[in-house]
Amino acid sequence: MAVHVLIAEDHAVVRQGLRDFLSLDDDIAVAGETTNGREAVRLARELSPDVVLIDLMMPVMDGIEATEQIRRELPEVRVVVLTSALDGASVMAAVRAGATGFLLKTAEADELRHAVKAAAAGRTHVSSAAVARLVDQVTDATRPERLTERESEVLVMLARGKANKEIARELRIGQQTVKTYVSHIFDKLGVHSRTQAVTHALRLGLVPSAELARGIATADEYPWSA
Repeated sequence: MAVHVLIAEDHAVVRQGLRDFLSLDDDIAVAGETTNGREAVRLARELSPDVVLIDLMMPVMDGIEATEQIRRELPEVRVVVLTSALDGASVMAAVRAGATGFLLKTAEADELRHAVKAAAAGRTHVSSAAVARLVDQVTDATRPERLTERESEVLVMLARGKANKEIARELRIGQQTVKTYVSHIFDKLGVHSRTQAVTHALRLGLVPSAELARGIATADEYPWSA
């Protein structure tokens, strides 16, 4: 029986390439396609694919949040995450969300098909580059973690007094994803409130001091502002 795959990728050319690569294997069938994480969750419920091949960064809902929802609601469905930008935090976040595999978009067709089949069989396939990032993440566990580019963006917006809803709208991601980023920022900076995070942003030089007062005022009034 063929492995049925749902592709979630917002770039048409990449999506076409994935479909073409997978179609070369008679044991794999593309069950459906979508361009955002929210639709990926809906189609996963509707189609019950064996594997969801999902881009890490997508509009409406990103790959991490979509993976979490799919794995929570449909634990029998496996998820293989794709990304063009690899960093340790992203790999770890995907693993924690329940991803069975992790691949770079530059992966060869054979590796892509192998990862899909491995996921369908309940096995894990992680690209060698992603493994290296995971090792780095574990090795650095006792040292303060660096913020990812997206986490830095969220921190700057916190410092500017943006509520989670505003951040979600500007970054085109879900509010729950924003809360996850905020939680990661707290963990990495070793802080316990938005006020402390905003103050830390000033020390890191991410925002000018003129913006700090507004950020702290908002953080104090709405510590988990949505």
